Amino acid sequence: QESGPARVAYSNSRMMMRDVLSAVKIGRTLDAERVKIAVTAMTESVLRNPDALLLLSQLRKKGEYNESHALDVSIYMITFGRFLQFEPGQIEFLGYLGLLQDVGKLRLPKELLEKRGRLSVEEFELAKLHVGHSAEILRATPGLPGDLPRIATLHHERQDGSGYPMKLRGSEIGTLGSIAAIVDTFDAMTVRRPHADPVSPSAAISRLYKWRGVFFDAFLVEQFIRCIGIFPVGSLVELNSGETGVVIAQNAARRLQPRVMVIRDAAGNPIHPQKLLDLSRSPKASASEPYRILGTLEFGSVPFDPGEMFMK
Repeated sequence: QESGPARVAYSNSRMMMRDVLSAVKIGRTLDAERVKIAVTAMTESVLRNPDALLLLSQLRKKGEYNESHALDVSIYMITFGRFLQFEPGQIEFLGYLGLLQDVGKLRLPKELLEKRGRLSVEEFELAKLHVGHSAEILRATPGLPGDLPRIATLHHERQDGSGYPMKLRGSEIGTLGSIAAIVDTFDAMTVRRPHADPVSPSAAISRLYKWRGVFFDAFLVEQFIRCIGIFPVGSLVELNSGETGVVIAQNAARRLQPRVMVIRDAAGNPIHPQKLLDLSRSPKASASEPYRILGTLEFGSVPFDPGEMFMK
């Protein structure tokens, strides 16, 4: 029921984000009204059902990194706010934050943003300036939430004071800043960036868990993992049958047993029509063994066209 509205919300938000980023690149101000319409539509979709919009965002072909990252982070943050039972206004604020906290990157040199491999010390110092640029752009835009420019500067702060730009520690970062830091890091790790290859969702979750209490708020890391599950929606997964599937929905009470669409058989051949499994119901992989997920795979490691299965 939610797939249709989620598709409309995602497509409109993606188009809006492309236009907004293009305007910022040439020195124009943000269109706050269009941003509000997009954030409201995404928030309403997630409040109805969080899996539909998450699935769309993860399976759509990724466009330009800044655009895709902004949308994905916004959707994750809205979803996390819903999980934490925030008030609707707070959840919507998280949507704004995810979309716009990195908008200042558009003021950085293109060659820096597109550089392959690790940045030098000097290049990294230049890259850090995007945080201040974001705050300036947001302060200059009427119609946005009043505290947005300040909180948009917090997603690179770390609990131990090793972050930037202000080297804040612990509670100085605040709940919203801590949420932004966790979600921004998780999404960045799981997608291909000019200077880094992606890791699987389960590997990204493991790193976050290892860093809890050091770089990130321990309680919020644990809650984020509970929110998205060990096998997040949109993850490619390897099954104990040798088949490959895509996680299409969570089971709230059984996070290790989501619903999966099987897309490849054990020999790697496409399955048509795709097989749907609700792992919480213990469907059989063989006469003596139920289906289990062995692990997640990097997105793109198994070729398939999401459009054939989900997007029409």
